[in-house]
Amino acid sequence: MALLTPEERKNFEETMFSNNTRIEKKRQRYNMGSNLTTAQEKCFDPQDSTLTFVDREDELDYKALMSCGHAVTPTSLTNWCRRLLDEGESKWVCGQNGCNIEWSYAEVCKMALLTPKEKEEFENKIISNAMRLYSDTRICPGCKSSVGRTDQSNLNVQKCEFCWQCLRKWKGPAPRSDCCGNPGCSNESLETLKNCPDINLKYVEGVSACPSIRACPTCGILLERDKKRCKNITCPRCKTEFCFVCLRLTEECLPTSDYYTQCVSGVAPRQTSIPVWQKK
Repeated sequence: MALLTPEERKNFEETMFSNNTRIEKKRQRYNMGSNLTTAQEKCFDPQDSTLTFVDREDELDYKALMSCGHAVTPTSLTNWCRRLLDEGESKWVCGQNGCNIEWSYAEVCKMALLTPKEKEEFENKIISNAMRLYSDTRICPGCKSSVGRTDQSNLNVQKCEFCWQCLRKWKGPAPRSDCCGNPGCSNESLETLKNCPDINLKYVEGVSACPSIRACPTCGILLERDKKRCKNITCPRCKTEFCFVCLRLTEECLPTSDYYTQCVSGVAPRQTSIPVWQKK
């Protein structure tokens, strides 16, 4: 797909784009923006016969139809997909209310006009997020087979007698949930929780120093919060919504506060253990 010349773009915008005020209001309404945006506005080639263009009340500054039936511009689609990846997702779904259609990687590449650099960035994040979300197995350092744990609180993989954490032959007494007897065996997630910087949640009243990384209170996955958003977050792994400030479930936190005010219990201290996901 070719990018438009300044003259072509001007003509296209005059016929296809609504006024910027309405676009901005819709973007704020649906909260589809990203703190990481593309450096330069991208635009479709109006001569591309493989696309279906629309000239109607736009959805979120969108102007060409995706497979789900909603319309996009390359820039808004790029920013939305980047935001999903930044929040830990490993797949892309439509952001319109009530639409949960998943978009393929090939479709996103085409419709977002991804550059080679953006493709590399997105691919790396997809792999990283997928490994983080679904890493329920380890490769045994001895037999090289893929094994899982029956006891999520025990680092000793009894089938092969190695440490789930440092991936070395087990040393010391068992069971243990913190480390084995090997030198240097430590929980990197706990180190991250201990040493991550504090952030100031800009739009949450009364919260000026909150750890920037928390472990999900349900499944234990580490999540980082953007300081420009509200205090609640939905875990991409277990789909639990909880308060990043007090670490209570949203349904427990909100009756005494709201998304942008301080919790009655204040800021929860840094976590010193990783919750174990009790899958049902």
